[in-house]
Amino acid sequence: MTTPMSADEASGMGPLVARLSRGGQRLRQADRAHSWVLDTTVVVLVFLMFCLPDLLHGGAGYGDGPRRFRLAFTLLPPAVTLVLQAGLVLPLLWRRRRPMAAFGAIAAVFALQWSLGAALRADVALFIALYSLALHGRPRQLPWACGIMAAGIALVAVRASAAVSVWDALFFLLSTATAALALGLMVRTRRAQLAGLRERAARLEIERDQRSRLATATERTRVAREMHDIVGHNLAIMITLADAGVYATDAAPERGKEALQLIGDTGRTALGELRRVLGVLREASDGPPVAPELSPQPDLMDIEALCDGVRTAGLDIVYRTAGDLGALDGGMQLTVYRIVQEALTNSLKHAGAGTRVKLSVVAEDVRLVIRVRDDGPAERPGSRNEEGHGLVGMRERVALYGGNVSAGPATGGGWAVEATLDMTPRAGTR
Repeated sequence: MTTPMSADEASGMGPLVARLSRGGQRLRQADRAHSWVLDTTVVVLVFLMFCLPDLLHGGAGYGDGPRRFRLAFTLLPPAVTLVLQAGLVLPLLWRRRRPMAAFGAIAAVFALQWSLGAALRADVALFIALYSLALHGRPRQLPWACGIMAAGIALVAVRASAAVSVWDALFFLLSTATAALALGLMVRTRRAQLAGLRERAARLEIERDQRSRLATATERTRVAREMHDIVGHNLAIMITLADAGVYATDAAPERGKEALQLIGDTGRTALGELRRVLGVLREASDGPPVAPELSPQPDLMDIEALCDGVRTAGLDIVYRTAGDLGALDGGMQLTVYRIVQEALTNSLKHAGAGTRVKLSVVAEDVRLVIRVRDDGPAERPGSRNEEGHGLVGMRERVALYGGNVSAGPATGGGWAVEATLDMTPRAGTR
């Protein structure tokens, strides 16, 4: 009956495993830097543990083995024994760089040795070479190596039949070879798994950085769109009011004063909206970020106030709605507001004061149609580049809802903007 591990013992395993892991990592780093050290160490250890006893006692089983072993195997001169040991052990120096060549060289010496009827403890090098081939060699080389190993084992079993049973020798030698082969394949599989995990971790890190950069670029585009709409619209109104105030100062001073007040109100509104948009970019330098107290994003209810502000600049706007607009989500309402804002701004800049504008927002089944038409000139000189940026912003907004937008001269004169949005609910929309 096993005794459960105590809490103190379990807690002590963590630091021990960590130290072993760090030690193994340092050893791997040192081996990559000086691979010859480990290869030489293996050769020295094999020589001391398996070769030296044979040199001192005259061969495997001769110093302390039973009489039947001494009669079954041939006693070789020390010089010949040393040469065979060198042929068995020295190829281990390149067992990792040229595993198949090392295995072949050792197997050849192994066959020569047993053809002479000699038994050497250094034969363990053949099993080490088989392990190294399974770990470092090409998979298609393993069947050939297994065939050579089986032939060598059969040779050993036949030559040792005078001392032990053939079946006992085959069982022992095949079990040892299978263990060496299985251990090499297991370590190889484990290393491949760890390499795959490291590669996956590196790939996930790259993908995380890419997603972060994409999210940053998307946020910058969104903020740039908001800035264009806010600054372009409010500056257009302020410029128009300022021009009107200049002409009204001499003829009607009270109208000039009113224009200045409207400019101030528009500027404060624009400043508030800019603070709201730029607030999302502010990051606290110390501690957790604190969300700024911002006013809500504009929606369909704010379009009437938008029209009133533009009317003060001189546009005659007729605004109507139709359909169930209350069911629209906040993101779509913001999109509608910004499209209307951009279209009215363009009419104010390019058509001027006194222009009549017809604005409609209509929900038709699963479509939302926004139409803005003015009776100004069809040609809009002087602001083609700015108008292009505005149209690009509209297209980016409606694309989020699977819609499209068109802008151009209207039939019968004037300029028309029409945007269509898909009101079908989408996953991930706000």
